[in-house]
Amino acid sequence: MTETYTGQTAADDIDDAFDTPTARLDREADAILQRDEMQSLGVRPLRLALKEDARQVRDWGRERAGRLRHTVEEEPVRYSLYALGIGVLIGLLAAR
Repeated sequence: MTETYTGQTAADDIDDAFDTPTARLDREADAILQRDEMQSLGVRPLRLALKEDARQVRDWGRERAGRLRHTVEEEPVRYSLYALGIGVLIGLLAAR
C-alpha cells in the first residue's frame, strides 16, 4: 500500500513566490477589497477566502478519513469483503 502524506501543513499553503502580472492583479484586487466600503459589506479578499475554504475542506477530509479508518478498524473483514466486491464489479465493467 502507499503511504498518504502526513507532513506538517502551514497556515499559508498557497504561495505567491512569483511576481507575475496575475499576482500583481490579485494583490491590487485584494487592496480594493480591503477598503472600508468593501469591508462594511462583508467582502473578503479572494486569496483569504480561498485559503479559508481550502483549510475547511482539508479539515473536513481529515475528519472523514479518521472516521472511516476507525470504522474499518472495528470490522476489517466486513469492509475487506465490500472492497473485494466493488473490485470485482469494476473488473467486470472494465472487461466489457
